[in-house]
Amino acid sequence: MLGSTGSIGTQTADVIRRNPGRFRVVGLAAGGGNPGLLASQAIEFGAEVVAVEREPAAAQVRDALRAQGAGAHPKVLAGPEGVAEAAAWPCDVVLNAVTGFSGLAATLAALRAGRVLALANKESLITGGPLVAGLARPGQIVPVDSEHSAIAQCLRGGSAGEVARLVLTASGGPFLHRSRGELERVTPEQALTHPTWNMGPVITVNSATLVNKGLEVIEAHLLFGIGFEAIEVVVHRQSVVHSMVEFTDGSTIAQASPPDMRIPIALALGWPERVAGAAPPVDWTTAHTWTFEPLDEHAFPAVRIAREAGSAGGTAPAAYNAANEVCVDAFLAGRLAFTGIVDIVAQVVSEHDGRAGDTAQLADVLAADRWARGRARELIGTQGRRVHHAVDANRRGDPAG
Repeated sequence: MLGSTGSIGTQTADVIRRNPGRFRVVGLAAGGGNPGLLASQAIEFGAEVVAVEREPAAAQVRDALRAQGAGAHPKVLAGPEGVAEAAAWPCDVVLNAVTGFSGLAATLAALRAGRVLALANKESLITGGPLVAGLARPGQIVPVDSEHSAIAQCLRGGSAGEVARLVLTASGGPFLHRSRGELERVTPEQALTHPTWNMGPVITVNSATLVNKGLEVIEAHLLFGIGFEAIEVVVHRQSVVHSMVEFTDGSTIAQASPPDMRIPIALALGWPERVAGAAPPVDWTTAHTWTFEPLDEHAFPAVRIAREAGSAGGTAPAAYNAANEVCVDAFLAGRLAFTGIVDIVAQVVSEHDGRAGDTAQLADVLAADRWARGRARELIGTQGRRVHHAVDANRRGDPAG
């Protein structure tokens, strides 16, 4: 379990805890922000190895293991290399729920070691692109995202040649139906309040901007080999239908379940078999209303920009992801307006030099990631000054503000 102390990791722990005869944890990894929880997980599940991405936190994990009375202490690894080593540890399945681009090394390590990869870290597939997809053997990557898990289940209903379109559903985030002007005044506190899902801060903001859905469009293309022109996004506010597959005869198969990540997590751990009682099903004894509507791409252009990055291929998706990660940090720190996130991502993608194309190697991906982060920081500095200038002008009563 990589990212074991985060939202996906703790829900995975719950699934495993309730199925002790089916799953055994041999290794854990986390960033190091919650060493006490990481140590308690290691003791509870009897992990052989524990990895901490932030090296200074390794000593805290060792102290917590001793304080909690661990018997045979697990091996404690430190740094990104330690997380990658844990990802290659002897096991059947590696769940990668590390946040952001830092999960790429672990994804590559798990695939090279021949492990089945239960992938919650979509950024590693998106940024690695053909590098990751080319390394994986058929069926080696099993999606954990609820949308892609839904598509994988729906695809069982027909052959590859019968698929017409993939339809990804989006909740619309907390700002559905707001105009571009209204979005400019959004605060971090408002963006961190999601209507249906309880997630970490980065993915919650990504859901609010629809960047997360843009990433999922690229992920669907890479996972299922479907062209971007045949991948559609619709807004489904209730988050019960997680995605759909339309077939060539006009029929559409949808996967429905309450918004509980334990269902796709459990399916990824046991794939292709289901885990009984992973979470409560839809309650059919009460009335339900499910709505579907088109995405407003003027107010939320992130999906369109992701299509452009994905169609460009090579390291363009890595630039999209890197710029977004930097912009989200700046927004949460109060240094960038909400609409500035996607504006800067769009500019970075438009300026990206993707000459590496589909032959991109890891060095190309890392270089694109560094360049995009640096360029995003430059643009944030410029936009930040504009935001402060506008605030000052408004205080003076200056009409130009």
